[in-house]
Amino acid sequence: MSTRYPAPLRPGDTVGVTAPSSGVGDALRPRLDHNVRWLRERGYEVWVGECLGDDRVVSAPKEQRAAELMAMLRDPTVRAVVPPWGGELAIDLLDQLDWDELATLEPTWLVGYSDLCSLLLPFTTLLGWATVHGTNLMDTAYRTPEGLRHWTELVSGPGPFVQVSPGRHRVGSWDDYRADPAVEELTLDGTGSWEVVGGGGLDVTGRLVGGCVEIVSLLAATPYGDVPGFGRTHADEGLVVFLEVAEADPATVARSLHSLRLAGWFEEANAVLVGRTPAPDADRLSQREAVLDALGSLDVPLVLGADIGHTQPWMSLVTGAAARVVVEGDRAEVTQTLD
Repeated sequence: MSTRYPAPLRPGDTVGVTAPSSGVGDALRPRLDHNVRWLRERGYEVWVGECLGDDRVVSAPKEQRAAELMAMLRDPTVRAVVPPWGGELAIDLLDQLDWDELATLEPTWLVGYSDLCSLLLPFTTLLGWATVHGTNLMDTAYRTPEGLRHWTELVSGPGPFVQVSPGRHRVGSWDDYRADPAVEELTLDGTGSWEVVGGGGLDVTGRLVGGCVEIVSLLAATPYGDVPGFGRTHADEGLVVFLEVAEADPATVARSLHSLRLAGWFEEANAVLVGRTPAPDADRLSQREAVLDALGSLDVPLVLGADIGHTQPWMSLVTGAAARVVVEGDRAEVTQTLD
């Protein structure tokens, strides 16, 4: 299955805002409104959906969330759909969506990360749609650090789009959106570089696929996480598998990664990229040790500390896109081509 790229996002196009997982409470609604204004000020129309509440762990009953998402994906004027953030239970939409109908539609950009990986991954592996593992709506107004590309730029054309790690990241908690709903400047008070396990550099190509470990590991044994099948489809190119941990303890991370390995996720991999994580170490097992325990024996390059996932800033990665990854000394570079 070849990758199906949605039409480029242009000013004047509509961006849909809905919460397939968790919604936004009244105290944080000013932050959502600020990001909606940010998009409108750049010329985009914005369709703010009804599924945004936070009375429950999800924004609305699953039938309503699925119906709103399907409506946005059917609408040819909607070029991108972005949630406010992730959450807990987007997985409950998988058997509510009309996958047969989706397969007949022109693809729409689906943008986000964390719990949205429950949708990002199968949209690529089942439908062939390119999706964006990138910034959710609540973070969209942040100024993009030098070297990275904003998700609205990344979906604006075929590329190639080059991103270079800033070598800096945030240490500690997120900004307080209640105190400052209009914050747009990232605090990057930590430094670090990508590590090729075993030393040396890296220069590989392949199709990007992956996501948040806590989410994609639950899909691996279902039809919605058939990365081995996706890999066989692209066996002539191979895969660049990217993974990142949100908050799981190291033992859970190790078990989850072993599960992906045993499910064949890395059989066609040319490299595996693992992002920085804010998740803490345990007394007898660190996050790094957990990754090495599960993936250290793979006969493919393993890269740690990548700018992916739950530690700001992160590279937006287009799942399904052709990519080249180069790590040389302190420089880490990812080039994506969307054609």
